[in-house]
Amino acid sequence: MAESIRIAVLYGGPSGEREVSLLSAAAVLDALRSSGMEALGIDIEPARLQQQLQDERVRIAFNVCHGAIGEDGLLQAVLETLAIPYTGSGVLSSALAMDKWRSKQIWKAAGLPVTEGMLMRQHDPRPDLAANFTWPLYIKPNHGGSSLGVSRVNGPEELEKAITDAFALEDEILCEAAVIGHEATVGIVDGKALPPIVIETPHAFYDYDAKYLAEDTRYLLPSGLGAGKDAELQALALRAFAELGGRDWGRVDFMISASGKIHLLEINSVPGMTSHSLVPMAAKAVGMDFPELCKTILRTAQRRVNHG
Repeated sequence: MAESIRIAVLYGGPSGEREVSLLSAAAVLDALRSSGMEALGIDIEPARLQQQLQDERVRIAFNVCHGAIGEDGLLQAVLETLAIPYTGSGVLSSALAMDKWRSKQIWKAAGLPVTEGMLMRQHDPRPDLAANFTWPLYIKPNHGGSSLGVSRVNGPEELEKAITDAFALEDEILCEAAVIGHEATVGIVDGKALPPIVIETPHAFYDYDAKYLAEDTRYLLPSGLGAGKDAELQALALRAFAELGGRDWGRVDFMISASGKIHLLEINSVPGMTSHSLVPMAAKAVGMDFPELCKTILRTAQRRVNHG
């Protein structure tokens, strides 16, 4: 049976985003199979990932492993070693997209607008954040996604707990100036920017619960920002994606201030593919249903099957 299987949907892994990855994989597998493709799922085990891929004679990989391993270049490096084409960005661009601080340095050097921030390391002297930022501000792990470990800090009394919570997840954390306004996101699929989505939540910010569990998060599509601002967001998304060497598909997140100024937040190189997910929502708005979206993403990798 393994001989005939060519497509593997890679998911799971050990990160805090594992549960979301399981949902993404179930949806993608169902979509590929409903399109007549023979696909299997592989719940990746980092210590034996190479063996897993070889045992199943994987010819092409559809990656929906979110977070560490799947999104930081490690999974991509294993696939490169085995010469297995895969969906999404390559090793370097995946690693950069996962690193919020270093991706912002590249964008700043390219003249793109980013939120003001400061990197903090676990064992370095603590900077005086109150002297550099006004309240509110955000404390977040420098890597990772799904808003895990992120805190909105409204005053000095909340700062220490936020820093402790973020450092509990990793040794590098980011302090970021809050932009009061709209949160927006732009999906990219096969070189094209999808319509922007504006996200509204009654939560303090768009946290894990608001992303995956809450039923009161609002997704505005059309965005309500106007055609000019939509086009500006799409152009900036494509440029930010290209600056990090992104390919195939991804999602670029923004904050837009009350005055209309756009700030780049981060890139998701393996966005969610669940019922709450934003890329499928935006694709649907331009007439691309979920199975077609999955086939389009898969085709980007299929082009590399015979071309290295």
